[in-house]
Amino acid sequence: MVATLTPSDTSKAGPPKRPPRRRRRTRDGGWAAVFLGPQMVGLLVFVLGPMLFALYLSFTEWNGIGDITFVGLDNFRELRGDHAFWQSIRNTVWLAVMIVPGQLVTGLVVAVALHQRKLRTLYRIVYFMPVVTSQVAVSVIWIWLLNGTFGPLNSTLREWFGINAPDWLAEPSYLVPAIAMVTIWQGVGFFMVVFLAGLQGIPTAYLEAAEVDGAGTLRKFWHITLPLLTPTLFFLTIMSLIGAFQIFDTVYMMTPQNSYLGDSTRTIVFQIYDLAFARFDFGTSAAYAVVLFVLLLILTAGQLVLQRRWVHYEE
Repeated sequence: MVATLTPSDTSKAGPPKRPPRRRRRTRDGGWAAVFLGPQMVGLLVFVLGPMLFALYLSFTEWNGIGDITFVGLDNFRELRGDHAFWQSIRNTVWLAVMIVPGQLVTGLVVAVALHQRKLRTLYRIVYFMPVVTSQVAVSVIWIWLLNGTFGPLNSTLREWFGINAPDWLAEPSYLVPAIAMVTIWQGVGFFMVVFLAGLQGIPTAYLEAAEVDGAGTLRKFWHITLPLLTPTLFFLTIMSLIGAFQIFDTVYMMTPQNSYLGDSTRTIVFQIYDLAFARFDFGTSAAYAVVLFVLLLILTAGQLVLQRRWVHYEE
């Protein structure tokens, strides 16, 4: 015998009961805490905590071992008359002026060249390999390549073209561009990949319509591709600017230590390292770090304001 439900029985059964809204919110909040907890702990312990401690140290005098002495704004007042401070800012800005446009232009050129080519994945891997390579290893290789006596670059220029190339790592006028060149070379893969993603997001209908109207390759790139790439260009500009102001490894490795060349490449981050871990002046070093943070904050905020004039978002 098969049991059947009458309409009255089904009306009594009704839909399955859902837990109360407050209970669901509590349960969802608990799972959110489980998944976000490790990341939040890492953020507090390794990012926010050290930032707050550095801010506190900037108002103190401490050698890393003894007692911490509160000195107020004395560290920042000393920076105004510190020649090394202004020299490090000039060097950092000069490197950023070379690195940021260089990375953007080279990354865009390579991305456009590889956009519709076969074996695009293979080229991506080849160009991206320097990005995941240690900066110390890259610097050591380039120190050998740029050596003025036996370096392959100078040997090739001298033997094949009869050019007496300079000693790249022994003259300040060539050392700073050499550091910028190495930084651009190592980062071109990252910029290429991001630009490729932006190029793939451009609707082909726009380009096809431009072809119908008789637009050539250069005109399509200038009036369609480049404006639609401005959000990607804006993001990479900020990333490149922050990276250029934080450059350290390449400068440390490629600059001969204890020589007159050190002042010509002494960046802000290099000065922070030197004050804290060579001179054990953690208070002044933290003041440098706070100034760097404020500079990057101002530059990034300025980019966010100016992006309204030149960044075009597709509606």
